[in-house]
Amino acid sequence: MLHIEIIDIKKSKIVTSKAEEFIKSSSYGASVIFSGTVRSVNQNKDVIGITYDSHDELVLKSFKEIYKEAGDKLEIKDKAVFIEHIKGYIGLGETSIIIAVACKHRDQAYILSRYIIEEIKKKSPIWKKEHYKNKESEWLKGNPINAN
Repeated sequence: MLHIEIIDIKKSKIVTSKAEEFIKSSSYGASVIFSGTVRSVNQNKDVIGITYDSHDELVLKSFKEIYKEAGDKLEIKDKAVFIEHIKGYIGLGETSIIIAVACKHRDQAYILSRYIIEEIKKKSPIWKKEHYKNKESEWLKGNPINAN
């Protein structure tokens, strides 16, 4: 079971209760919810917000591939996965990504959640521009997308 979406911050925002509801089931014994938020300092610079941009179609494709790979590589077939990522500007403490997973066992849930966020960082065409207190901003260097 999979839910994936890019959330345009101008129209909506990430809602944790939506993720909780999606993964809720008596079939699963464990769930993990990971949320990534904007922090105030990165590389010794005072951050006030981040603008996220993405190639939406390719991002959604990468989320589907990561879900499938997780089932194959981690051998976790019975799972619920909810992934939403922001597009646009968000300020300090606001949520940029939520990954909610449910599996039969807790070790599977922790492993699956960690696998998904690490693979998104490697494979999904999402870019971020940090905005700083000194009124400057810069696009951060990302990882080249794996051609696998």
